[in-house]
Amino acid sequence: MRSFFKNVLANIVAIVLLCAVFFVFFIMMIVFSSMGNDQSVAVKKNSVLTINLKTNIIDSPTEEEAGLFNIGDRNKSVLLYDVLEAIKKAKTDDNIKGISIEADDLHAGLTQIDDIRSAIEDFKKSGKFVYAYGNAVSQSAYYLGSVADQYYLNPSGMIELKGLATEVAFFKDFADKYGIGIEVIRHGKFKSAVEPFLRNDISPENKEQLSTLLNDIWKNTSTKMAVSRKIDTAQFRTVVDSLYGMIPELGLKYKLADKLIQKTEYDQMIKSKLSLKEKEKLSKVSLSGYISSYADEDKSGEKVAVLYASGGINNGDGYNEIYSEKYIKYIKDLQNDDKVKAVVFRINSPGGSANASDEILFELQQLKKKKPLVVSFGDYAASGGYYIAMAADKIYSEPNTLTGSIGVFGVIPYYKDIANKNGIRSDIVATNANSQYYSPLNGVTPYGVNLITRSVEGTYKRFVHFVTQNRKQTFEQIDSVGGGRVWSGVRAKQIGLVDELGTLNDAIKFAAQKAGLKSYHISSYPKRMTPFEQIFKDLNEEDISARIIKNKIGKSNYEILQQITNEKLQSEVKMEMPYQIKID
Repeated sequence: MRSFFKNVLANIVAIVLLCAVFFVFFIMMIVFSSMGNDQSVAVKKNSVLTINLKTNIIDSPTEEEAGLFNIGDRNKSVLLYDVLEAIKKAKTDDNIKGISIEADDLHAGLTQIDDIRSAIEDFKKSGKFVYAYGNAVSQSAYYLGSVADQYYLNPSGMIELKGLATEVAFFKDFADKYGIGIEVIRHGKFKSAVEPFLRNDISPENKEQLSTLLNDIWKNTSTKMAVSRKIDTAQFRTVVDSLYGMIPELGLKYKLADKLIQKTEYDQMIKSKLSLKEKEKLSKVSLSGYISSYADEDKSGEKVAVLYASGGINNGDGYNEIYSEKYIKYIKDLQNDDKVKAVVFRINSPGGSANASDEILFELQQLKKKKPLVVSFGDYAASGGYYIAMAADKIYSEPNTLTGSIGVFGVIPYYKDIANKNGIRSDIVATNANSQYYSPLNGVTPYGVNLITRSVEGTYKRFVHFVTQNRKQTFEQIDSVGGGRVWSGVRAKQIGLVDELGTLNDAIKFAAQKAGLKSYHISSYPKRMTPFEQIFKDLNEEDISARIIKNKIGKSNYEILQQITNEKLQSEVKMEMPYQIKID
């Protein structure tokens, strides 16, 4: 018996040691991988700055998807600001002779592509070349690539140039069929985030705003592509309507591409352009590699801080989106940092919790009392994302930013019918008249509906109040362009919801000027997580299950599921927009 226990103990010790060895080995892999990723790149003579499939353009450090579930992902995330600075630096860098755009797909938002296009247009003034090559090219990748001097396409490739469309899914019949009740309270006839639960078709108001929005965005992007490719506007529309880009020969015939060649021939052409010998290797430098080559330059002295706010707005503490507790801390730190002379608040958010948005706005108002606060909009600055901008000295929007959506709603699901059909009943014992004003099995009481309606209406009035103060317009003026309606940045400028159309760089320059700074450097917040933090933040059981579900059903469907199943989201009055526009 003694030998038996010895053997069992020995096996247990062996298993523990083996697990420890594997854990240490795993950690060492992470460390060496992160060290390799951060190594500085030496830029050789006759180098070409390359924008390729491995580049993931993000607006904020919080958008970085690194972590336990992304080990082995070869895409390198790069901040938009860093990309723009890299292209600007490459313009005068004697080692960089040109830019090569080699992206069939593009991991970047629409306004981000706009800014990169503008930066490349400025780069071309140096006289250096910009070429592009594609195989199966998405519309977003072509939007960027079309800025090149020459566009080359694989002989069996295609360009998916098709225009913009949106498809709205409706769940009312599904909910009715399976006995799911959904109580909706909203302010604003254009507040269509809740329409999928109320209707079986798109409302006239929603159709109107979607049509206006898509046409504004497409007019801007299609005009730029047509001008870059030197195609008549009417002909370009015919090319898009007819999907000529899907056939390589027609893409060539109608000037979407300049030549059909293989990738090897493309690289050889660039070598000839650089007068390289046959045996000399073409030196291509990725955006992330080029940025790392000068990342350690001195950044002491006075600062303009860029605080990035990207994603949904939530109560509590978290990293990957906009969490009120975390952002209140960021804002207070910036307020108390004497080296920070001005703050640019970069917003890329469709909104979220009304309460969290209000908390963040208050802290920004306190910050503004001490130093200049300038706001820059990215892809989205809608509903709560627009609300938190109302402390700004000045607001810059991109032409294609989805802006406004000044409206409020609440969604409360309940399951009385489906429960009853399956033999489930409930009785309530309570101490007060409205102790159970809401129940998942019985829905919302009439008094509860009345109370939530008052809350929604009060939140809307508070929303409009802050907008009137910042935009210097009357309640009636703001209400007439509010009602939950989403506008393009161009229209938002016309109706006075923003001050200027401009980029993040424009906002930074104005903030520095307002602070009286002649020399300064940029400091970004929040700081990027270390590799260890990125790995271990995923080891929460709830986060693991959420990521598995999100990967299975897709991000958009997961967000709809959250509206129905997440108790925290159900209990909140929401400032949120319903759309995410992508040029796929």
